[in-house]
Amino acid sequence: FPAVFIIKKPKTSWNYIIWYGLTVGVGQFSCLFYAMEIGMPAGLASIIVQLQGFISPFLSSIFFMEKLAKKQLLGFVIAAIGLSIIGYASLQGGLASIPPLALLLTIGAPVFWSTSNIISKKASLQASEDGHKLDMLSMVIWSSLIPPIPMLVLSYFIDTPQAIIGSFASLSFMSIFSAIYLALASTIFGYGVWNILISKYPLSKVAPTSLLVPVFGLLVSQLVLKEYLSTAQWLGVIIILLGLIVSNVTIKKEVKNGI
Repeated sequence: FPAVFIIKKPKTSWNYIIWYGLTVGVGQFSCLFYAMEIGMPAGLASIIVQLQGFISPFLSSIFFMEKLAKKQLLGFVIAAIGLSIIGYASLQGGLASIPPLALLLTIGAPVFWSTSNIISKKASLQASEDGHKLDMLSMVIWSSLIPPIPMLVLSYFIDTPQAIIGSFASLSFMSIFSAIYLALASTIFGYGVWNILISKYPLSKVAPTSLLVPVFGLLVSQLVLKEYLSTAQWLGVIIILLGLIVSNVTIKKEVKNGI
């Protein structure tokens, strides 16, 4: 949030900034992190979060009347099959080994993420109606003012004060590096670009691209960490890519005169 001293406040209502910060910064991540704390495997959590790619388009069809073409629905189904295969391949011990609360919280994360997408899109459309373009990077930066206090309060009730103090006292280089990476690369760059795309294109086109996250995650883990993919994981990756192609690629038919 120190970037707020450099970047001007976006020309939008504080309501949009606050609700965006609460949904994406508090709702999504508090659900996700606490779910992993009480038993949700991190690998499976990263898969379930991508349900956002399916939830956002349907919410957008309700709030913004974005029509979903048949090929998009077909692409969603294909991608969902691929996502399910990767999720099943990463699951050890079966669903019975996952606490029900952890599963519900993990599902709540993409719901909050999808809601934040709707808020972002709504803010952008409202700005257009008011005769100006909303700076989405500024929107992301200023909304980062919202999560710290609610997250600290939640942490107080979930953890003990001693645990909170201890976490600051035992900060390692990797912890600091991770925090900087999340702030700069993930939040400012990642969510900044994401919201710029949301402001320019239909959510039904943008949201499903998040399904590439587990694909790249698996590929990078193989290249960097030498964690080789199983046959099922490769199959899931290929099916997800196929689903995205079916959903987003349009083949134009050429019409010749006289035929």
